Amino acid sequence: MIAIIDYGVGNLFSLGSSLAALGIDSVVTDDEAVIRNADKIILPGVGAFRDASEKLAERGFDKLLKELAARGKPIMGICLGMQLLFDESYEFGRYKGLGLIKGSVKPIADIIPADLKIPHIGWNGLIFPENKDKNEIFKYINEGDCVYFVHSYYATDCDDAVIANTSYGAPLTAAVASGNVYGCQFHPEKSGNVGLSIIKAFAEL
Repeated sequence: MIAIIDYGVGNLFSLGSSLAALGIDSVVTDDEAVIRNADKIILPGVGAFRDASEKLAERGFDKLLKELAARGKPIMGICLGMQLLFDESYEFGRYKGLGLIKGSVKPIADIIPADLKIPHIGWNGLIFPENKDKNEIFKYINEGDCVYFVHSYYATDCDDAVIANTSYGAPLTAAVASGNVYGCQFHPEKSGNVGLSIIKAFAEL
């Protein structure tokens, strides 16, 4: 069973519907006991980093996620949920993340051409690093397959963890993995069959 953490931030309905469409047993929950007993965890997220990190801490989910990650439980962060996995974010200040993946989160405005719109919204292809084997969560898809992004910030200083990039006027981190912790900057639950294939592969870990 996969626990989708409900901490007041996230597109829970779409994610739950995607898992149901795949026939994967899942539950949207804010119950610590349920999260502890789940086989895998998904951390969704939309909105601002500071608000989301504060809501995680209010529920004690920050400590819980660190504990479960250390125990080897597979965890996937999606969009803002992925950004929360990093050491820190520079979104309207400087705020501490969960520190499950080394790196930081910075504005895409710093690196993309000034004529491109922010936030980055739309379908973009995945680019796999040349010096790494294709990650297991991508086993059902191919390089160049498109997924759906909605974001104004990106993960950086995290080369060791990057398993996919995309291009939006500049290379942007699309997905990361460090041991049993995974993150997708894009929304797999909004990315059609490609996204469903990624969710399926995560469920099979």
